[in-house]
Amino acid sequence: MTTTSYTEASTSRFADLTVGGTGYRIHYNDIGAGTVVAMLHGSGPGATGWANFSRNIDALVETGHRVLLVDCPGWGQSSPVVCTGSRSDLNAEILRGLFDALGIEQGHVIGNSMGGHSAVAFALANPGRVGKLVLMGGGTGGPSLYAPMPTEGIKLLQGLYRDPTIEKLKAMMNVFVYDPGALTAEQMQMRLDNMLSQRLHLDNFVKSLAANPRQFPDQNARLHEISAPTLIIWGRDDRFVPMDVGLRLLAGIADARLHVFSRCGHWAQWEHADAFNALVAQFLDD
Repeated sequence: MTTTSYTEASTSRFADLTVGGTGYRIHYNDIGAGTVVAMLHGSGPGATGWANFSRNIDALVETGHRVLLVDCPGWGQSSPVVCTGSRSDLNAEILRGLFDALGIEQGHVIGNSMGGHSAVAFALANPGRVGKLVLMGGGTGGPSLYAPMPTEGIKLLQGLYRDPTIEKLKAMMNVFVYDPGALTAEQMQMRLDNMLSQRLHLDNFVKSLAANPRQFPDQNARLHEISAPTLIIWGRDDRFVPMDVGLRLLAGIADARLHVFSRCGHWAQWEHADAFNALVAQFLDD
């Protein structure tokens, strides 16, 4: 039974971190108590930890976990950044810095899309500090062997960053999820308002792509180095990162299992929240 007694505002925290000689003010939400589960969001305009994982917090907290929702640099209330190197590595270093600041030696890491890429980078750089990994629609297993790259969804995402309008947001969300009819007009407007309130983040993302189009390096050759038990979750109908990329992660990571949701796009934790929550909770507690 859900006993939610927290809000986004009441769990909001900040940490001042230094990575590579640069200072970052990082926003995160800290909910619950127990084994740490850090959740890393995707790269969509207006994304935040809370927005990406609001349907999953209760299930993890109620099964005895302390949930950290991290806003990566360039998103939410965290510091702006023009990233000229690997975004995956930067986010991984931010997570390590946050663990250090909070006195956390080890935690599970859940990553969606860009968050999956960042979770893999964290596991490769800090093998002793990750318990288990959950990767959804990302993990830098390389480009799809079958779908044209960049994919339809990624092209729409980049177009939205350059020209953030409600029409372009709707066009992106129509391929982001399997059933766009489940998204309300109010949710769309809230997402647009969130994007427009952080115009510097939007502009910096475009500048970052111009400086380095390969923000998320292919780690396929290093996946065998990951020893953490890994749950890979994919939507069969993902039009942002095709399912064969998930198969490459499964082949490369030794202790990995794959779950595929039918009638599911790029947002499994939102589109199939109840089944996702049960699957992840069981995996983390096995």
